[in-house]
Amino acid sequence: MPVLRLFAQARVAAGTGRAVIAGDTPVAVLEAASAEFGPSFAATLPYCTIWVNGESVAEDFPLTDDDEVAVCPPVSGGN
Repeated sequence: MPVLRLFAQARVAAGTGRAVIAGDTPVAVLEAASAEFGPSFAATLPYCTIWVNGESVAEDFPLTDDDEVAVCPPVSGGN
């Protein structure tokens, strides 16, 4: 199963930075993760960038068990 990596607000909402979540596309993984981690996690997703193995891909990109799906919320700060 693909590995889901979570950063910033998504990590806080899920209570973990890493999980193994079943799914054959990024959308399927995120739907399963939302069901597992709840509405706080799901609420972060519309603002996040989703990467597979460090690259931007389509929502229906076919995943393998060796893939890593990363959820990266926007980062702000600085002067």
